[in-house]
Amino acid sequence: MGIILKAENISKQYRLGTVGTGTLSHDLNRWWHAVRGKDDPYLQVGGVNDRSEKATEDYVWALRDINFEVQEGEVLGIIGKNGAGKSTLLKILSRVTSPTTGEIKTRGRIASLLEVGTGFHPELTGKENIFLNGAILGMTRTEIRSKIDEIISFSGCEMYIDTPVKRYSSGMRVRLAFAVAAHLEPDILVIDEVLAVGDAEFQKKAIGKMQDISKGEGRTVLLVSHNMDIISILTTRLIVLTNGKIHFDGDTDLGIKEYLKTGVNKSNYLYKGIIDKPKITEVTVKTSLPGNIHEFGKEINFIFNLQLPIKVDNLALSFQILDETRTPITHLWLIDSINDIKREVGNYKFICNIKEPKLYMGNYSLAVHLSESKSKEKFDYLESVCNFKIQMMKSIREDYQWQKGTCKYIEESNWSVIKEI
Repeated sequence: MGIILKAENISKQYRLGTVGTGTLSHDLNRWWHAVRGKDDPYLQVGGVNDRSEKATEDYVWALRDINFEVQEGEVLGIIGKNGAGKSTLLKILSRVTSPTTGEIKTRGRIASLLEVGTGFHPELTGKENIFLNGAILGMTRTEIRSKIDEIISFSGCEMYIDTPVKRYSSGMRVRLAFAVAAHLEPDILVIDEVLAVGDAEFQKKAIGKMQDISKGEGRTVLLVSHNMDIISILTTRLIVLTNGKIHFDGDTDLGIKEYLKTGVNKSNYLYKGIIDKPKITEVTVKTSLPGNIHEFGKEINFIFNLQLPIKVDNLALSFQILDETRTPITHLWLIDSINDIKREVGNYKFICNIKEPKLYMGNYSLAVHLSESKSKEKFDYLESVCNFKIQMMKSIREDYQWQKGTCKYIEESNWSVIKEI
C-alpha cells in the first residue's frame, strides 16, 4: 500500500467566449513572451469560477491550486455544485486534457468513465468495442478474451453484443462501458456521474462491483456523483470543490454536511409580476438542512405567500408533492368554504406543517393550486416549484431497517394562516 496518485498545484484556465487568445495582438504578445522565456501573460489573470456570476474577465480558472494524494485501494469521492470543476479535474487525472500549471503523478493503468460511452466507436459492435477499450488500457488480446464472457454477462447486453454501439440506448452504453472498465483490471478507475443514467438494478450491481474492486481487489476508485447516498455508501474520504478550489478534504460524512452548508435555503418560486387577481407570490420549503435538503423522517413546513387584491369568499389552496417523474404522490388542501371563512383584501401566509412526512429518499417538487372552491374559478397554478430533496445521513441509514415497497403518503398535516396586511 502506498500513494498511487498525486496532484501537485493543479490549475486549469479557460478563455471565455472565443477559442484562443482572440486577437492578433494577444497572439504576438504571447509569442514575444515565449521567445524571451517569460511566462504566458494571459495565465496571470482570470476570474473566479462561479458560473452564477456575470463574467468580468476574459479568462477563468476552472481549477486553482489543487493538491491532494490518493492511497492505493482508496475510494475517493469528489463532489461540488455544477461548474465547481469536478469533471475538469477528472479529465486532467485521466490525461484527457492537460493542466495549465501543475503535475499529476500516477502509478499503473487508469480507466475512465467520463461520459456515456467514453472511448466507444459507434460503428463497431459491442464486442469489438470491448477489445478496443482493452487495447487502449494496455491489455493483450488473450487477457481480454479471458474476461469477455464475464463482461458481457455483467453488462446485460448479450442480445445486442454483436450490434453496432450506435444503436444502443444511453443506458446500454453505460452498462457496457462500466463492465469493460471494471473487469479489465485498471489500477485506478475514474467515474464521473455516468451511473445516474443506468436503471436501479444496474446501479445496485455497479455499486457492488465498485465495493469489490476497492475492498476485495485493492484497486483505487475516484468517484464524482451528485447522489449523496452513493457517495456515503462507497467512499470513506471526500473532496468538496467550490469555484475550482478544494473547500474540504476529509471524512465522507463531515464532507457531505460541509457540502450541504454551501447551499442557501432560498425560495424556489417568487412572483414578480403585476397582480390583478389572487396570486401565489412565494413558495418556500423550510427544510432541516441548507440547500433545500431535508433529513428523512423529520417534520417539514411548506409556506405559501398569497396576495388577495379582491375579497374571496371561499378560497381554496392546495398542493401536491411530485416525485422526480412529476407524478403526484400526495395532495393536501385548505378549503375556506368548509368553515365558511371569507378572506379580506391583503397579504396572507399559509403554513402547512407535516409532522411525519413519509417520503423516501429522492428529489421532490410541488404543484400548487389556488382557486375559489364554490364557483371553481381558478386563480393561479404553479407546477414543479419549490424543489427539495429527502436525504438520509449514513449514521441513520445503518440503524434503519429497509422494507420493500414505497411509502409515499401523508397521514397528518396542520395548517396555520397569518394575515400580514
